[in-house]
Amino acid sequence: MQNIYNLSIILSFLGLWITSIFSGQIEIILGFVLIFSFGVLHGSNDILLIDTFSNSKTKYTFLRVLGTYLFAVFSVIILLYLLPAVALVIFIVFSAFHFGEQHWEYRLIKVPEVVLNIFYLLYGLLVLQILFFLNQDDVIIIVNSIISDTIPENLIRYCFIFNIAAFVLMSFYMFFKSRAFKKNILIELFYLIVFTIIFKVSTLIWGFTIYFILWHSIPSLFEQVVFIYGDFSKQNLLSYCKKAFPYWIISLIGITIAYFLFKNTKIFNTIFFSFIASVTLPHALIINKMFGRKKTQSIK
Repeated sequence: MQNIYNLSIILSFLGLWITSIFSGQIEIILGFVLIFSFGVLHGSNDILLIDTFSNSKTKYTFLRVLGTYLFAVFSVIILLYLLPAVALVIFIVFSAFHFGEQHWEYRLIKVPEVVLNIFYLLYGLLVLQILFFLNQDDVIIIVNSIISDTIPENLIRYCFIFNIAAFVLMSFYMFFKSRAFKKNILIELFYLIVFTIIFKVSTLIWGFTIYFILWHSIPSLFEQVVFIYGDFSKQNLLSYCKKAFPYWIISLIGITIAYFLFKNTKIFNTIFFSFIASVTLPHALIINKMFGRKKTQSIK
């Protein structure tokens, strides 16, 4: 995993070089292309993960999986329509925990589970809030279009300050309680500095894309392939992609249709956010289950 992050550093600065030669519009287009390729792909094989760690002999059919994901999409759309602010907060919290867990789980930090989960959440929130704070104007525009209301001007700043304080306090606790955390704190602080530089120099979409693809999706793909097949190889990666391909194609078709139907209306923001949320929320729960199963297997 460390080798993947070392490569991510190099590719991240390559991404920054791209910002110097392309316009912001090109960055946005390229960002969406990568998000809907690697990004969506890494969350398209949830059903294979379920089959891997399920104790049941029940086989999940393609139509059943499709129906489940369509149900998730419409459930999120309804929640967004009825309580958009609540849906947005839930999405951010789930995403933050998912990002934090994916980034830190392989470190094998020995602290109580509750403490570790809080740390995952605070770390993920910190990464997102660095991105939000350095791109406040764009974030406010997007949030206002989703919730059809204006958020307080200083809300992002106050949340960022509170999160920094909470993260620092939790880090002090982890530093004295975990040898693994103490061993990795300097390199992790360096990663946060790298993220800050990326988010500062890039547009909102391109900065998120660099983090989401290089620092989250690719490491997650690696973890999933190892969990499902036992080790990482070109053949196993190809098998993973073949299994994920039908769900990936359906996702792309769905968002493409939504784009052409609603690209000139505000409802597309809701449709797009609903799509991302409907994939992220169940995916975060399944990955958490995967990591829990890994821990159980390692104890045995």
